[in-house]
Amino acid sequence: MPISKGRWIATGASIFIVALSSVGLAPAVAQTLDRVRASSSLKLGYEPDARPFSFKTDNGAPDGYAVALCNKVADSVKAELKLSRLDVEWVSLSADARANAVTDGVVDLVCGAEPVTLSRRQKVSFSIPIFPSGTGAVVSASAPLALREVLEYGEPTNRPVWRGSPARTILEHKTFSSVAGTTSERWLSDRIKTFQLAATAASVDTFQQGIERVLESQSAVLFGDMPLLMDAAARSDNSGDLIVLKRHFTYEPLGLELARTDEDFRLTVDRALSQAYAAKDFRTLFATWFGPPDEATVTFFQQTALPE
Repeated sequence: MPISKGRWIATGASIFIVALSSVGLAPAVAQTLDRVRASSSLKLGYEPDARPFSFKTDNGAPDGYAVALCNKVADSVKAELKLSRLDVEWVSLSADARANAVTDGVVDLVCGAEPVTLSRRQKVSFSIPIFPSGTGAVVSASAPLALREVLEYGEPTNRPVWRGSPARTILEHKTFSSVAGTTSERWLSDRIKTFQLAATAASVDTFQQGIERVLESQSAVLFGDMPLLMDAAARSDNSGDLIVLKRHFTYEPLGLELARTDEDFRLTVDRALSQAYAAKDFRTLFATWFGPPDEATVTFFQQTALPE
């Protein structure tokens, strides 16, 4: 009997401790919708210089593709919670502040161009993808046709890009640029080393600087995140002298960052994005920042949208 009684006491104590632990842990679990319902406010973070995804306009207001999508998320949150009003607070985030903005509770959602990576998912959660990004390339319109074909199609041979001859011959003794500190810079350096190309990698500080190098024939190609390349080329005074190749050399989908373990809020965000992708005006929204989408892009969003 004493042993049995001791076991019951131990079991009861364990249950009590677990119950207390659960109570203690509850506040640490993100409950964004509960907080928004109580305060009628939603905090959205954005980068002021990440055009075309997010940027600060001349009058100080946030704008961009990701900002437009987050506005749709805000509308969805207001409707779902049946709020008569919802105050949206836009928080400008520097590169350093953005890394911990969600985990530190500074914002509820980061409306930017964040690659969905395993390392980032250790700290935050992501929405369904908002853009099929990856490393792209821009060349001068006067670049040799053979170079463009090798980069985009693997021609004039049937061998893969970066291998064989004459593809290898066309790529060697060229200078390639990428923006310092980006995944494209690491990818370019790795490709040159892996295939032992006699080529030079010249890093640049900005996309604009890389565009200038291409226009001045100092670099044969500028590699970088496809949407940022598209925007930099389109805004160049010499945009007609540039060609953004259609090929993605890597695939890095971008998503909106939110807190981990907050599945209710993530569901709301994903539902809002899915409804936005399926709406008739989505092509217009997309075209505002990137031009009319091609069929591959249309298919991407059709497949990304989640069914009810």
